[in-house]
Amino acid sequence: MKINDKIVEFATLGGSLLGGGGGGSMKEGKQIGKMAVKIGNPAVIDIEDLPDDATIITVSAVGAPAAREQYIEPMDYVKAIEILKRNGVRIDGIITCENGGFATVNGWFQSAVLNIPVVDAPCDGRAHPMGIMGSMGLHKIEEYVSKQAAVGGEKGRHLEIYTSGNLDRVSRIIRQAAVFSGGMVAVARNPAGVDYVRKSAAVGAITQAIELGRTMKEASDGMIEKALRCMGGEKIGEGIVKKVKVETTEGFDVGIASVKAMDETYELTFWNEYMCIEKSGQRMGTFPDLIATVNLETGLPLTTAEIKKGQKVAILRIPKENLKLGLGLKDSELFREVEKITGKEIIKYVR
Repeated sequence: MKINDKIVEFATLGGSLLGGGGGGSMKEGKQIGKMAVKIGNPAVIDIEDLPDDATIITVSAVGAPAAREQYIEPMDYVKAIEILKRNGVRIDGIITCENGGFATVNGWFQSAVLNIPVVDAPCDGRAHPMGIMGSMGLHKIEEYVSKQAAVGGEKGRHLEIYTSGNLDRVSRIIRQAAVFSGGMVAVARNPAGVDYVRKSAAVGAITQAIELGRTMKEASDGMIEKALRCMGGEKIGEGIVKKVKVETTEGFDVGIASVKAMDETYELTFWNEYMCIEKSGQRMGTFPDLIATVNLETGLPLTTAEIKKGQKVAILRIPKENLKLGLGLKDSELFREVEKITGKEIIKYVR
């Protein structure tokens, strides 16, 4: 796929909706995507274009989107890959961990600098809070050794680390690195073979984000309706944001947004991404369903870090069956942590 500024626009717009409240800033995604086009020739290829013995790594940003002291330079994403290479990891292709306003194009800058192709097989076709959710089920392979590198932070907080071992424990170390560096780190992690990625990732999810973004961008009117038609989703309702309560803790943003619509109140619980939505106590959608908010003044999706009191928003839901999900989001046991953090029942709604 030839990458140009127009493709960057489509990818970040469609990706932002598929972020489900997470997946990073669309503004920052556009900036780094267009930077990649300017400095080189980022390549996005099909997984079938790689040889059978190729090794693929995942790239990600890990941290709390609302953290005020977060700091990542574009070259930090490149450094994370270089650290893996220095530690003996072969790298033939790059995949992003998820879709999102930034995440969909994560890897394109690295591709332009290092001449390594991005593979259209993200770990997940929507955004998720935990690194283990974006690990394609590798945590279930007892003998698998996770190798991860993280870079980020400004001046005295700058960190560059490499760690390997049990995937869950290593992922928690990386999350703590994000905390110590100011809230966010650029990560390269989890080498895997082509055949495993083909069976376990959300193959084609970048193309899906681009086509969704194209549909939204080219809609002269009714953008929300056309996006929902494209994804088989529904509009839950619309109203005014009356309250947003958020706490940044242990590298995550955890909170609740309340939206008032006529005589109904919608409550959206989030853990970086929206985890569930309730209308007057009735459950209307549950992660990994995609729950999204759209600013009705701008027509653009809002992340949980961007939603503010007084905004007029539409609340959308796309059922999980219509999303491209990797193995990490097909393991309902991972949702126990969601229940613990948010205090909301999740598993009974997704089994």
